[in-house]
Amino acid sequence: MSSILLVRHGQASFGAADYDNLSDTGHEQSRVLGAALAARGVSPDVVVAGEMRRHGQTAAGVLEGAGWSADLSVDAGWNEFDHLQVLAVHDQPTTAEGESEKAAFQRWFEEATLRWTSGAHDEAYDESFGAFTSRVEAAMARLVSALPRKGTAVVLTSGGPIAWACAALLADPVAARTDLWLRLNPVSVNTGTSTVVCGARGTTLVAFNAHDHLSPDLLTYR
Repeated sequence: MSSILLVRHGQASFGAADYDNLSDTGHEQSRVLGAALAARGVSPDVVVAGEMRRHGQTAAGVLEGAGWSADLSVDAGWNEFDHLQVLAVHDQPTTAEGESEKAAFQRWFEEATLRWTSGAHDEAYDESFGAFTSRVEAAMARLVSALPRKGTAVVLTSGGPIAWACAALLADPVAARTDLWLRLNPVSVNTGTSTVVCGARGTTLVAFNAHDHLSPDLLTYR
């Protein structure tokens, strides 16, 4: 069988003017993951990253940590959805009495994401949820078709695409996949790995969000 490791990027700069840039922790997470994969004997035939800066930086850290010389290819199909626009088109709710700033933001994000995934307001977004999921599925199909028999691919991407790639393999119809995506996306760990195998029985998810390579001080979700 062939295998695909879907890797969420290292910790980005949450709350900074430029989110799309790894923090010091994010760089360290990437190097640690690379070393862990090499120690397990992983030797990729294909390394793919989305075109976002945090994807490329994570790829660089993983390659450095692993000591791999594999060429890196870029596929924009693995880009994250525009969470800033998803938030911007949904009015920020009033913070409830006694509610922390973090909890208020999380509630806003969840409400905004539900609005986006509903499909009822597609005209408000540059990329609808349906368009997002279609491009992720297309990116996965391109990768599967290009992967050598018994080959290994490592994909550096974001939580959203990983959650959809996994949901699409686990659930049907689309409504069930969307519900599952809403559950999987928020729990994605930085540099967590999800494993997909491709064989005679098709493409199958065998692991989601593994992060045993991280020590407690390197465990982050944003």
